[in-house]
Amino acid sequence: MSTDPHDILTAYTTQELGQRRSVKWREFPPDVLPMRIAEMDTPLAEPIASALITAINLGDTGYALAGRLPEAFAGFAARHYGWHPDATAARLIPDVMTGIVETLQIITEPGDRIVVNTPGYPPFFYWIHRIGRQVIPSPLVGGSNGHRLDLDRLERDFASGARAYLLCNPHNPTGLVFTHEDLAQVAALADRYDVRILADEILAPLTYPGGRHIPFPSLDSPAAARSIALVSASKAWNIAGLKAALAVPGPDAHADVAEIHEEVSEGAGLFGALASEAAFTQGEPWLRRLIDALDDNRRQLAAQLADHLPDIVYHPPQAGYVGWLDCRALGWGADPAPVFLDHGRVGLSSGPRFGPPGHGFVRLNFATAPARITEAVNRMATARDRADAGADEQHGRASGPC
Repeated sequence: MSTDPHDILTAYTTQELGQRRSVKWREFPPDVLPMRIAEMDTPLAEPIASALITAINLGDTGYALAGRLPEAFAGFAARHYGWHPDATAARLIPDVMTGIVETLQIITEPGDRIVVNTPGYPPFFYWIHRIGRQVIPSPLVGGSNGHRLDLDRLERDFASGARAYLLCNPHNPTGLVFTHEDLAQVAALADRYDVRILADEILAPLTYPGGRHIPFPSLDSPAAARSIALVSASKAWNIAGLKAALAVPGPDAHADVAEIHEEVSEGAGLFGALASEAAFTQGEPWLRRLIDALDDNRRQLAAQLADHLPDIVYHPPQAGYVGWLDCRALGWGADPAPVFLDHGRVGLSSGPRFGPPGHGFVRLNFATAPARITEAVNRMATARDRADAGADEQHGRASGPC
């Protein structure tokens, strides 16, 4: 096995990746460099590939059971976080978003208010409204060192009659990893205002060196005991399309998770359960190499933006593989993504989809070869130059001859 961690992100040429049939490589025309969808340009970890090949050779393509996945995750959580969840209480679900929706319908009532930090993962807004609950946006605070939790605002939002808080930790799209102090204060507020905590912890395995992920149910508080974590191997091992996740309750939330109907669990994929079990039990060496490569990439992106697009503000994330780019100084309005697409042929996520704090932002996926990051930044710089030239030309026509 190569000792170069970047091999994990350079295994495929752009032409080979273009043969993939996933959304990332099919949503744009072939001349667009896709950097939007949160999937990685990696091969499968060998233990995952082996588990899937074994299943294929056996014709093992039927309905899913959780099998040994809960125990596999519990072992991973103990090794990485010092958390010992009760594997027997975990429930198999197709994905984290399904788990959030199902759990919210168990612990809240129609019309209840659900607090979500903004900018926030776009499906949160859609699904909370879809099930008849109200989103209470609670903006993070931006600053010279990135984003942080606004605890004063969060208290006001809890006091407004909130019934639940959808805590995304690590946070998507900013990459913020909440500190133990922040989480302890969240727990204290939740106890004071009787707010249930749902913790989306899908990005936890992708926390960078220097950071520490703290599972919310592992805290010593009543709010943590009543909380439910939604976890998955999907993002860290690039297996989102295989469909498997877990709802993991704190000690006092076992009955709530047990209410998730078996029909929901049956919507998970057998390949997802098998791949996730392999990831949590045998996939840690691959994960370490991936994090080393992504760590370099997040720093490369910062250096290249500083060199070529200094008006864009970017703070390398503490977890995950997306950059949250503040493009407001470019003066392109609420959504810069179409400008980068039209003038630079690079596909980025539109910031406004993440809520009003995303106006003027784009999200860029850097889980790819370093050369593609360079190409993406060059294309973005080209878009800036072309857009500026077009604006100057339009201004000249409006001004008339001298």
